[in-house]
Amino acid sequence: MLRRTSLVVLSLLFSLCAFAQTKHRHFELNYSFTVRITDPGKPLDIWFPMAQSNEYQQVKVLSKSGDLALKETTEPEYGNKIFYAHTGKADQPEYHFTVKYDVVRMEHLASVSVTKPAPEKELRRFLQADNLVPITGKPAELAMEQVQPGMSDLDKAHAFYNYVFSTMKYDKTGTGWGKGDTLWACDSRRGNCTDFHSVFISMARSQKIPARFEMGLTVPEGQTSGQVTGYHCWAEFYTHERGWFPVDISEAWKHQEKKNYFFGAHDVNRVQFSVGRDLDMVPKQHGGKLNYLIFPYVELDGQMYPNVATAVSFSDFSASQENKRASR
Repeated sequence: MLRRTSLVVLSLLFSLCAFAQTKHRHFELNYSFTVRITDPGKPLDIWFPMAQSNEYQQVKVLSKSGDLALKETTEPEYGNKIFYAHTGKADQPEYHFTVKYDVVRMEHLASVSVTKPAPEKELRRFLQADNLVPITGKPAELAMEQVQPGMSDLDKAHAFYNYVFSTMKYDKTGTGWGKGDTLWACDSRRGNCTDFHSVFISMARSQKIPARFEMGLTVPEGQTSGQVTGYHCWAEFYTHERGWFPVDISEAWKHQEKKNYFFGAHDVNRVQFSVGRDLDMVPKQHGGKLNYLIFPYVELDGQMYPNVATAVSFSDFSASQENKRASR
């Protein structure tokens, strides 16, 4: 019994040491929003994503509050966790909601080999087109132009990464950007993270390389607290030799000295909230599938309702706070 206890303790110490050597960032995240009602007395439905733990982040909900009861549901296709709230008669001028998270985000570096192959059903979905992410036509033609005989899937994906990096510009002026519309982005050659990664995913899938879209928030580097402005998204592609391989082309474009790093890495300055495009909520929304999910989606009387103000802030945990957390 004593020997078995010692082995358990040693295993725990080994895990803690491995975690300590992994780059990570520990912060508290406050996700708040207000729905302002200008046409009262009608049914109100609210959906918003719930951050959840995975291989590269540990997430704990510290508290949640709202002027309506929050129900946790699961989106059926990708398994995204969602908060849902409803009232049959919106009779307040405003509805407030806040979720506070404890997040430890680890650096995601590409694996040197596959430890556990992805399910074939999952891979098949990430070979299919999305509404704004076609896998035929122009992006397929562009992909063919980058491919050379004898290239591996990893080589092809690297060529697509370089193509998007070198031909697109991170530019959020005017209109059209931010929808993740591959054809628009191919023509305009500009946009934000959504547009960059839509082009990459279209090209990869057109060459039968599974690729997926991941949505979250960026936590500012070099700051210990403050506001989180806007969202961030990134991508992964799959090869049978390396498994899911991380890329972040828009961050590479903004920090060009890190171009090589972001082909094969996601840094610690982020938190993921959802995966995939063309999403159906639970319970199902009256409107069409959601292009992606990071901020609240609201319907009033069965119609998409845009009068929503979102505010997200963060605060890094100190080393002493981390030690207290680890000792619990």
